[in-house]
Amino acid sequence: MSNFKRKKRKSDKPLSREEELLLEIEALRCENDLLKKLQALIQAEEAAKKRKP
Repeated sequence: MSNFKRKKRKSDKPLSREEELLLEIEALRCENDLLKKLQALIQAEEAAKKRKP
């Protein structure tokens, strides 16, 4: 899991391409973490249903 904390921007100048890509990577990592947690919850729920007749 990512514990990355974004620094607040001090200027209004446009982001560089590198900064844009780093923000996109961060967003994709967050989305990936969320989807992994959702999948784990779904699997746990399905396993619980199978154990309960």
